Amino acid sequence: MKNQIKKIVAAALTLSLTFALTACGSSAAVESTDLAAPQEAETVQTAEAPEPVVIKVGANITPHSEILQQAKPILEEKGIVLEIVELEDSITPNTGVIEGSLDANYFQHVPYLDQFNLENGSDLVSIGAIHYEPFGIYAGKTTDLAALPDGALVAVPNNVTNEARALLLLAQEGIITLSEDAGINATVEDITENPKNIQFKELAPEQLVAALPDVDVAVINGNYAIEGGLHVSGALAVEANDGLAATTYGNIVATSPDKANDPALLTLVEVLQGEEISKFINDTYDGAVVPLN
Repeated sequence: MKNQIKKIVAAALTLSLTFALTACGSSAAVESTDLAAPQEAETVQTAEAPEPVVIKVGANITPHSEILQQAKPILEEKGIVLEIVELEDSITPNTGVIEGSLDANYFQHVPYLDQFNLENGSDLVSIGAIHYEPFGIYAGKTTDLAALPDGALVAVPNNVTNEARALLLLAQEGIITLSEDAGINATVEDITENPKNIQFKELAPEQLVAALPDVDVAVINGNYAIEGGLHVSGALAVEANDGLAATTYGNIVATSPDKANDPALLTLVEVLQGEEISKFINDTYDGAVVPLN
């Protein structure tokens, strides 16, 4: 009897020990699983995509904003969102950069920018030249330069740099003669010969096309000629592509000095100077806009 009791007690102890070991093993397994869970979660996490950079650029509608529209998808691939602010005048694009509502602008050439800075005490800078727009002489009442009457009325831009450019083109065509040192700063005071007694009508550049019916001829900026439905191929005369104007009056991207090395703006210039944009310009504007790169 005592032996049977000993056997029963031994069996009970064995079962108790087995249960305890099994319980400990289960607890360890649970703990191990809990520790692994956060590691698995970490492995499935992915890095968030960086926020795109937004740049706001002021531009005249033709051709500048049209060219910028072609650059938008190229810039998007590089993580840059381009916002284009279309402006008709030649003052607001610069004041917008000065005041900070614009990051840059694309509408002017360096001589105009220099004159603007001088007159307004500003210090805007060019960060790259993109294209050149040949000035043209367009017919108003007179359809042949050789037939310009005595005392002919010629409309020209009323800002200093573009009026100089108009005078240089008239001199190129032998209509007037300028002093040898006039250059890109020419004014009517530099006219040394005016055999046809030309009379000048100074107008805002954007008004020149509309003035054609009232003048004999007008010397018009390329972008305003395009907007007015004129074609450079129909001009009575055009600036020489290898002349002083072509090397001086390239249209630029301008910004404030503190943004002159901004990576997004420099990428914008790189894209605008690239082959894809050059091809668009050549295919679209029939010589009225010429890429510089």
